[in-house]
Amino acid sequence: MHGTRTSSEIWHAQVAALRHGGHATFAIDLPGHGSRSDERFTLEGALAAIDEAVAACPSPPLLVGLSLGGYVSLAYASRHEDRLAGVVLAGCSTEIKGKPLHLYRRASTHVTRWLGLGQGTWHVVTDMLAALAGYSPLRDLRRLLLPVWVVNGQRDPLRLDEHRYRRALPGLRVTVVPRAGHDVNSHAPAAFNRVLLDALHELAASAHPHRVRG
Repeated sequence: MHGTRTSSEIWHAQVAALRHGGHATFAIDLPGHGSRSDERFTLEGALAAIDEAVAACPSPPLLVGLSLGGYVSLAYASRHEDRLAGVVLAGCSTEIKGKPLHLYRRASTHVTRWLGLGQGTWHVVTDMLAALAGYSPLRDLRRLLLPVWVVNGQRDPLRLDEHRYRRALPGLRVTVVPRAGHDVNSHAPAAFNRVLLDALHELAASAHPHRVRG
């Protein structure tokens, strides 16, 4: 799940690497973005889009979300934990209130400028802020029993509550990528892909402990 004012296109390096490794991979556009830019973003619409993609998977998938995509992925996991194998959250390690709202808006601006995506769709930022008003990722994180990985760029302004995330979920796997910013999957694709591949390997080993070697 991509971030605000971008699209599924940001995952091209991850999709290529995972498919090369034999992993079926799906990158979707959330409402108000990419192929669905004519729609308005709502939390329920985003959760429905994720549920449709999850339902299309032959087995419970590893759900991966960056920034806005991370928040909605966490919200989805808290409601439908039984449908997932695990969750990877990137660029969303802060509560969305007060100063972080301005940081989120600034991060979205930078991602749009750097990647050239989402021009002329600033209304989706207002929609996103309205949709996430009152949402507490920490509350949902504390509820989860499935494996969760967090990946943040060292220079990401939205890792203000990373230490609180660590305390909220014992066993949380946290990777901080040196010199990377908010869009860590694009800044450091090799490092990000390694986390994904390691997570998939760990999940496979847990599901089939006698089959996975190396």
